[in-house]
Amino acid sequence: MAHVSIIGNGNMGKAISGIVTAGGNSVEVFGQADTNRPVTGDIVVLAVPYPAVATVIAQRADQLTGKVVVDITNPLNFETFDSLTVPADGSAASEIAAALPESRVVKAFNTTFAATLASGRVGELPTTVLIAGDNTDAKTLLAGMIAAGGVRAIDAGALRRARELEAIGFLQLTLAAREKVSWTGGFGVVA
Repeated sequence: MAHVSIIGNGNMGKAISGIVTAGGNSVEVFGQADTNRPVTGDIVVLAVPYPAVATVIAQRADQLTGKVVVDITNPLNFETFDSLTVPADGSAASEIAAALPESRVVKAFNTTFAATLASGRVGELPTTVLIAGDNTDAKTLLAGMIAAGGVRAIDAGALRRARELEAIGFLQLTLAAREKVSWTGGFGVVA
């Protein structure tokens, strides 16, 4: 059983919390500004918008040492909604990993919407969480927790694959914002 800390209490944080508890794991949820309590989870989910990640890291870097840190962000330009804010050959996850060298950073949950995590379905397909990371044990731990919570997980490869996951997340978000796909739908994976 894992103990999970989720920093961010928005829709995604709540949906991920539901998966964690459905799988019999314990969870603690922090509001973004809630810095008085220490993070105690073995897995820490950064369920905040990408622009807030730097502040979270500045406030909690020492608490994240040795932990599995899950980046769910899509580094999208929220002013224009038409580009990513990281270099084309990089990713938010790689920037987080560079800022937290003593943590095991993985990318996950960014290609799903909160509604599909909560329902476990994308249309007629099961919701699938794609996971990228360089630490096999961290990915296996996270995938096991996700599967125990009733959602499918697929290892998408090394952390460098986060770039492609962020591109998929970006496309899905922009389609939903333009009302081309529903916020309760999105992309599904047939495996």
